[in-house]
Amino acid sequence: MTNSNDAKETGCTPQEKISFLRGLRQVRQFRAEPLPQGVVDAVLEVARWSGSAKNVQSWQFVVVRDRDTLGKLAGYEGFVSYVKDAVVGIVIVMDADDERNTYDEGRLSERMMLAADAQGVGSAIAWWSEQGAKDVKALLGIPAERRVRTIISLGYPHVEAHNNRPHPAQARKPLSELVHEERYS
Repeated sequence: MTNSNDAKETGCTPQEKISFLRGLRQVRQFRAEPLPQGVVDAVLEVARWSGSAKNVQSWQFVVVRDRDTLGKLAGYEGFVSYVKDAVVGIVIVMDADDERNTYDEGRLSERMMLAADAQGVGSAIAWWSEQGAKDVKALLGIPAERRVRTIISLGYPHVEAHNNRPHPAQARKPLSELVHEERYS
């Protein structure tokens, strides 16, 4: 059931919202063009308002713009090499390990990416291994008791690279291979 006020409040139909959500893609190559502070602030505001288990809001953020620092972060162990090309990296710093954190961190990351996309900014989620996270903490002065795993890269997409990816956006399994009704069988 759709809310009749939905289209009035956002100016979008439910179909437009679904299309927007389906259109989110990882962007791993960025132009060198700087991002306005207002764009970064908008992404952080959406992050701040993201839901969390029991409303704990167990996150903080380290915003990194320095090219050398982004290069170092990209070199630490994990799946982060493309961070070096970002204009801005937002490191997500979570409270000490708690099983809720994994869920909240994923939810938070996706919302940050959607906020960036809404402004025409590309983004990618990347993460460090355990050793990479230790290196990040040392580099950025993050206390040992905090957990670091994820960085969101931001920048304006390098259009040619983004449009010529080897895996086109429509490469998805059909629902018939994914959905089970009532029971998994």
